[in-house]
Amino acid sequence: MNLLKSLSFFLLLFCNFLMAQNKQILYDFNEIPQSLLINPGVETDFKWYSGIPLISGVSGYGGTNGISVNDIFAEDGLDINDKVRQRMVYRMTPRDEFSGNIQLELINFGFRGADPDIFYSMGAYLELDEITYWPQDYAYLIFDGNADQLNRRFDLGDLKTRGSLVSVYHIGMNKKIDDKLTIGARGKIYSGIVDYNSTRNDGYLVNTEGQNNTFTTTLSSDLELRTSGFGALDSASDDGTLSNTLVKRALFGGDLGLGLDLGFSYRFNKQTVLTGSLLDVGFIYHSGDTKSYSLTGNASSEGIEINVLRDFSNLNRDFWQDLVDEIEELVPFESSESGYITFRPTKLNVSLRYDFGKPIGNSLENCDCTINSGSRSLSRVAYRNSIGGHVFLVNRPRGPQSAITAFYMRRLGNILALKATYTADKFSYTNMGFGFSLQAGPINLYAMADNLLSYRNIAASNYASFQLGLNIISWGRK
Repeated sequence: MNLLKSLSFFLLLFCNFLMAQNKQILYDFNEIPQSLLINPGVETDFKWYSGIPLISGVSGYGGTNGISVNDIFAEDGLDINDKVRQRMVYRMTPRDEFSGNIQLELINFGFRGADPDIFYSMGAYLELDEITYWPQDYAYLIFDGNADQLNRRFDLGDLKTRGSLVSVYHIGMNKKIDDKLTIGARGKIYSGIVDYNSTRNDGYLVNTEGQNNTFTTTLSSDLELRTSGFGALDSASDDGTLSNTLVKRALFGGDLGLGLDLGFSYRFNKQTVLTGSLLDVGFIYHSGDTKSYSLTGNASSEGIEINVLRDFSNLNRDFWQDLVDEIEELVPFESSESGYITFRPTKLNVSLRYDFGKPIGNSLENCDCTINSGSRSLSRVAYRNSIGGHVFLVNRPRGPQSAITAFYMRRLGNILALKATYTADKFSYTNMGFGFSLQAGPINLYAMADNLLSYRNIAASNYASFQLGLNIISWGRK
């Protein structure tokens, strides 16, 4: 295996390492309007808010739990071919992944209705989501082949990948039921721009002892790749209308779908709060500009077989092409333009928080009224300190992925709130995160980052994430 092939193979997979889904720092961060997007039932004090278009909410993450850039490209004196072979091909498993998610808010605003216990929010954002699991047996075949692997079944089901770019339009309602319970729901319309997925693959490739030749090679294949939107973008790129086509597909001109978010906050007492949310329970129906490719069937071959007596007069015949034609007939490569449905990566959040210390504001330390609003019906008390735990689950092609977080929050008056987190998941057991929300008059600025210990050598990191934004908020003070 030469250097070019090693680099090409690695870069093909590492292109999936973009920038998770898990926004544990932002979750239940009541001072920030974007917390409504990950729990529609969060306790709110806003009279109204408006995000600054395109910069009110920018977030991204990227993770790979099996390899890092440093593992391959570090100047350690080792040959890169050996590092690729030893640290990727022979060490990684089909449970290892390359994944990423990027979100960009286009618009986001909310307001309190005539009933002060009800808060409405709406907006739109773009989301790019991708995941590829390490195709272990494909890697073995590419690097080592199967010539000396008698009776070993190479699992074609190792290939699992999916990705999408969608625009999401949403409207939500948050209602305070009583002093203990707040609930919320958010409806979503998805407009798919591009999509690809190959997650339902099965089959194997195996060499066994042959009767007329050394080996019999058997292929049993049930592979499928489904795509949507790429044809339109490719044509638009040739015509110079790529930007117009992207906008059109983002504005309900692509594949359409529906989704739902649900959430709640429940106070056991003034200082103990249980929250939960279920996000992106939804689907997209891909019906336009779809293209699917499949390789399905079974074939066994001992290679090119020539009967000299029978074929003596026709030795100029292309026996290799005959073999190819025979296998293609048994295992046909087909394409179609049928529509298909994909389900969104559903996410579950649950947290338990304990607030302590004095309530914020000297005149409010002994009252049950809200800190940030003059309305007596909004009776949330914000304490100076909060501690708690947060559990996150997301549905993935190889089953749910989880993360558990412990956090501490400190409020410095009504101006500054700080949150520190420690998270353990499949990417890292030493993930320290930090975020802040700064309120300067009506201007709200927030920023958050994850896995801070890895910033000493970002190339050796398996995970990185960020969130930042700028809002204008009215707290409704009398």
